[in-house]
Amino acid sequence: MKIQFNRQQCMERLRETACRIWPEGLSLCAATMWIRYVLLAAAMNVIMEAVSRHSLIEAFTYIGEKPLVYLYNTLLIAMFYLAVYLVRKKIFAAAFVTAVWLLAGISNGVILANRVTPLTGPDLDLLSDLVDVIRLYMEPWQLILAGVGIAAAVGGLAWLFRRAKREKAPMHYVRRFAVTAVLAAGFFGLTHLAVEKRVISTYFSNVAYAYQDYGFPYCFLTSVFDTGMSEPHDYSERLIDKIVDFDQETVPTEEGGSRPNIIFVQLETFFDATLLKNIELSEDPIPNFRRYMEEYSSGYFEVPVVGAGTANTEFETIVGMNLRYFGPGEYPYKTVLQKTTCESMAYALKNIGYTAHAIHDNTAAFYGRNVVFANLGFDTFTSIELMDSTEKTETGWADDSVLTGYILDCLKSSDGSDFVYAISVQGHGSYPEEQVLQDPAVRVLSAETEEERNQWEYYVNQLYEMDEFVEELIQAVSEFGEDTVVVMYGDHLPTMGIEARDMANGHLYSTEYFIWDNMGLEKEDKNLATYQLGAVVTDRLGIHEGVMMRYHQERMGQKYYMQDMETLQYDMLYGEQYAWGGKNPFTATDLQMGIRDISVRHIEYTSQNRAYIFGENFTPYCEVSVNGEEAETMYLNSSALIIHDVELKAGDTLTVRVENSKDKILKESEGYVVKTTDLPGRG
Repeated sequence: MKIQFNRQQCMERLRETACRIWPEGLSLCAATMWIRYVLLAAAMNVIMEAVSRHSLIEAFTYIGEKPLVYLYNTLLIAMFYLAVYLVRKKIFAAAFVTAVWLLAGISNGVILANRVTPLTGPDLDLLSDLVDVIRLYMEPWQLILAGVGIAAAVGGLAWLFRRAKREKAPMHYVRRFAVTAVLAAGFFGLTHLAVEKRVISTYFSNVAYAYQDYGFPYCFLTSVFDTGMSEPHDYSERLIDKIVDFDQETVPTEEGGSRPNIIFVQLETFFDATLLKNIELSEDPIPNFRRYMEEYSSGYFEVPVVGAGTANTEFETIVGMNLRYFGPGEYPYKTVLQKTTCESMAYALKNIGYTAHAIHDNTAAFYGRNVVFANLGFDTFTSIELMDSTEKTETGWADDSVLTGYILDCLKSSDGSDFVYAISVQGHGSYPEEQVLQDPAVRVLSAETEEERNQWEYYVNQLYEMDEFVEELIQAVSEFGEDTVVVMYGDHLPTMGIEARDMANGHLYSTEYFIWDNMGLEKEDKNLATYQLGAVVTDRLGIHEGVMMRYHQERMGQKYYMQDMETLQYDMLYGEQYAWGGKNPFTATDLQMGIRDISVRHIEYTSQNRAYIFGENFTPYCEVSVNGEEAETMYLNSSALIIHDVELKAGDTLTVRVENSKDKILKESEGYVVKTTDLPGRG
């Protein structure tokens, strides 16, 4: 029997069968629409990778080398278009998903133009700090262009939301949600298979390289949702008790151990630039730092970041924990430490009588330090808002020389020993491509391009000035006359496209450190990881306080050192805190902002409704309020301010306060009551 094939009838039956299975979703029309969204996702994936790599050619090279990674990321983006089937305004939903992904991809490209670390989930928490730093990264015309682009996108979406047609057919939400859930589950299974076959990875030893290897969409979403620490498989109270079963002979007695002042100085983007193979310098930009490395204990310093991430080097040093066990790209300062206290060098040293101080010549709220430092046990925090220096670099960062006086203030502020943790900012990027230094102390004699030569020349001259600060601080501490240990190190290498092959030592994640002292400590050179430094310094002084510091002191280099450290830090931050008997023993401090008190001595009022305010410890961030109302304030110097357009009368209360960028009062003077004698010029 001859069977006649009728193509039209066959297609009609196939359509009817599909509609019976799922009327809204698996029709040929819907399938065609879905294919269109997959193709759109594929195009968007190319665009985002091209923007990320700053090259369309490199994007296609990546696709050719890693087609399965590209396909996986395309399907990942396409999964977000499932939202189209759950709403009536499908065109708007599709446009919204497209706009969000493109915004993320373009933002990543802009960030990578200024630093090595790409856009990660924790960066979304840092948006509150955007106003403080955006002017240092973008030119005015770029800001205007970005603003116009964002406004146009928002306006377009708003117009589309109002004008887009609504689907009139019955939605059958239960069916649509069910099929969406099935597809999502299938993609979850695909992800598990991709990890198992090593197409993608759940661990990023280097965030920047991971984005290059596994693509922006997957890495960015992983950094958003994979935060904190996972519970180790063998975690138990018994294991923690075994880990913290320390040698009791190392516990310091009341008389034992040395109690000198301990000063840590974390130098922003500081390293030995002579290690670079691709530039030639006229002279050594860090002669003082190098001399102290030769004369005192020193070595390479393994840091967790490159190009950016100062707060993470800071975290590892202060707390003694390893960031590799946290989510990829995570900043604990913006996650767990915003809501809980944590054992630190500050808490440990305070346990034996130290006073703990933090200093940073940048804004107090950057990386949430004004909250974090209280949760890390610091007693005082002096930020740029509380410093009277107006010296700035050509790119707008504070000059580090201001730190010396405030470090000495900390040493003078207490009768006992002091722990000071100072964070520098002068070497911060980005670095100008045009020539901005007229007579540089250090010249770059050769570089691949003129733009690179200008960038490197600007950078190495910041190193040169920071190196002068190193010498200035050591000399000031020497003259202070108290037993002191000063630890100095760089937090990471600069953002200028450096690769490991460009370094003479072959390392991107190594800076240098030295440990200066005026007590005659024996020189001991060794290479250290960031999380080991505090334990090594205190061990040399006979100080064995703090569970984590003692752990490093006793277990460094031994079997299961890394595995047990992961378990211990999980217990401290996310577990049952068996290390302390099941209860966190640390209470957040009442953090005092600044060492120096602001005071008003007297005022002089003029007939032009202008008043001169005379006092002590004023800074450029001071604002004067009269009876609670802010007055227009001009900073003259640390002893004088001017307020304008104010009519004062006897009995008015005048206060000088310092606010941060979020209008939070950091410090204020006692109220000054205006006297009749303060108003001779009135009228």
